[in-house]
Amino acid sequence: MIFDVENCVPHHAGALGLVLRVRFGAVFSDCRDKPAALRVGDLGVMTRFWTHAVLTASLAMCLATPAFAGDGVPTPWQMSFQTPATAVADFIYVMHDWVNVVIGLITLFVLALLIIVIVKFNEKANPTPSKTTHHVGLEIAWTLIPALILVGIAIPSFRLLKMQVELPKADITVKAVGHQWYWSYEYPKDQGGGFAFDSYMLSREDAEKAGQPALLAVDNELVLPVGKNIVVQVIGQDVIHNFALAAFGVRMDAVPGRMNQTWFKAEREGIFYGQCSRLCGSNHAFMPIAVRIVSEEKYAQFLEEAKKKFASSEADTLKIASAAN
Repeated sequence: MIFDVENCVPHHAGALGLVLRVRFGAVFSDCRDKPAALRVGDLGVMTRFWTHAVLTASLAMCLATPAFAGDGVPTPWQMSFQTPATAVADFIYVMHDWVNVVIGLITLFVLALLIIVIVKFNEKANPTPSKTTHHVGLEIAWTLIPALILVGIAIPSFRLLKMQVELPKADITVKAVGHQWYWSYEYPKDQGGGFAFDSYMLSREDAEKAGQPALLAVDNELVLPVGKNIVVQVIGQDVIHNFALAAFGVRMDAVPGRMNQTWFKAEREGIFYGQCSRLCGSNHAFMPIAVRIVSEEKYAQFLEEAKKKFASSEADTLKIASAAN
């Protein structure tokens, strides 16, 4: 048997391609050169070859996963969650990974049982089938084991739910109002604020000029300090919206006439992006959320600047309203 390998590993394949080229350098020729021929004498050699290839590729993907995870922003070819920036998000990601491990083990177990049944209990291998219809031990096992698995998943699930639902004592409270199709933020006066502003998505050209991601960058970011308990009061002005930030593990509906609350405590500085996650109309895809986490000193400076900037905007609005009346 002759197996021709052509265009084996492209040079833009990144870490996975590098591992494949190193691991199978004796088999795969460099793609810039002429193709190589892999001569396989029997099916066993071929099977072992592809087994090693799949295992190596899987290892490379696992090692490469952190590089493909975005830090506060989704990235092209992302293969994992964004890097968590809060304890809640970290808990969510760890639980997600372990539940996937449980799912994988169950899938492999069921697959093994199917293979055993196919091989051992086919007509040729087992011409005289058993007439057993009940087995007490087996029935107890297939009832008790799944129940124990579900209990094992439920315990950390309830702990996570408690972390998300129970609001800690707030260091700072802000209000996020969803509109069609932008967000408004209000800072309370008793916490150094006393102003509000609207946050609109930047055009693609403006975002590129500012060095920020298109469809996620905004003109006015929600600025908050690092290491503080932030309680966000979420409400909708017109239809149902959703305030969602993947890196914070935050997702809360903004319902007209109902005040919902969520919270987060950012563990590092940076800018973190989210989006409205409810279908809210034709421009649903164009109402991003941008939260900039800064030091306490920079946050205090932001409050002073924002009071002047947005107070003047509110004054202009009042003048226009008065003139109209």
